[in-house]
Amino acid sequence: MKTVLIQNKRTVLADVPVPACREGEILVRVEYAGVNRADLMQREGVYPPPPGWPDVPGLEIAGEVCRMSETARQRSSLRIGDKVCALLGGGGYAEYAAVPCELALPLPEGIDTLTGAAIPEAYCTAYLNLFLEGGLQKGETVYVTAGASGVGIAVTQLAKAFGARVLTSVRSEKKKRAIAKFGADVIVNLKTESLIDVFENNPVDLVIDSVGGPDAGALFARLNRGGRWICIAAMGGDVSEIDLRTVYKKGLRLIGSTLRSRTNEVKHEVLSRLREAFFPRFALGEIRPEIYRVFDLEAVEKAHAEMQNNRNIGKIILRVSHADAP
Repeated sequence: MKTVLIQNKRTVLADVPVPACREGEILVRVEYAGVNRADLMQREGVYPPPPGWPDVPGLEIAGEVCRMSETARQRSSLRIGDKVCALLGGGGYAEYAAVPCELALPLPEGIDTLTGAAIPEAYCTAYLNLFLEGGLQKGETVYVTAGASGVGIAVTQLAKAFGARVLTSVRSEKKKRAIAKFGADVIVNLKTESLIDVFENNPVDLVIDSVGGPDAGALFARLNRGGRWICIAAMGGDVSEIDLRTVYKKGLRLIGSTLRSRTNEVKHEVLSRLREAFFPRFALGEIRPEIYRVFDLEAVEKAHAEMQNNRNIGKIILRVSHADAP
């Protein structure tokens, strides 16, 4: 089968055997795979896959179940021929992916595999950090960085659907206009507006931060009492300064969180809760991923460059073509 390998910080297309379907796993004929920042980090050698997962990048896929181990048949309601989306620790940039059955879900009603490939990583990340880590309550105010990213859009949609107020930020008027339809109450253009002023006028309870950087500490101190700041990445820099007196006086919490490193049991819980709480809204069209561009698997270098240069508004997706059956 065709797959993408990383060699000397570049991606190359290679022919490799179809992965074995081990006990508890299903084999998915991949139709589409989502592109994530984690893939770029893996490419740079700073974010390896968890133990037991292949070195191939790709954390989310959608496609068709084509094989099932006997254990998977017994433990799962899935059947051969089902269209599914799945959350992976790695291996999604390929024609076929072996997936523990508990990490695959039937697509929401009315959702095709292209759209389905944009759901697992972004929306599980959003659900995990809003609800399980962040303990979001109705009526609270959430600030999410990188509002035009797949995760930024997912956080905005889930938080608004739950009944929270949402602030987010972007770095251009084009992106500000483009994400207005997702319902954020305040959208800040960081090129022309002061985020500190926005925090002063819009007290924040929960932050989902993928940027970090030197300004994070000043914003952290401006959280409401009992505020939670969840750091999921630090694209803007790894170092910031925090006033510890503010931390204990206001009862603030700084939480580090990644999804990829979680156990399959935790990922299954997140997937199950996301499905129960929000898949009906996907089916009704109330929540829907934003697809920015679709690239063929062979054009993965172009897809990565598009994300590296921050051009995307929503998800970048890889289309996987097939010549033969497994």
